[in-house]
Amino acid sequence: MCRGIKVLRKQTPPATRADISAAALQFVRKVSGYHKPSKGNQEAFDAAVGEITAVTARLLDRLESAPRQPLKN
Repeated sequence: MCRGIKVLRKQTPPATRADISAAALQFVRKVSGYHKPSKGNQEAFDAAVGEITAVTARLLDRLESAPRQPLKN
């Protein structure tokens, strides 16, 4: 679990591209085991962050919020 990644859905105000990119960076760091990749791995690292950022943005755009259920007395 990436404890540094916060929930981005239902944020007020909504998550920005920078928020999504920061979460993607944390994910790639955790999965790769690199905090800062070598020069030889930088391109792959940056590409992964970009792809995960794009996929996450699409996911957040497509998620539907369930209507709130009335509270039971």
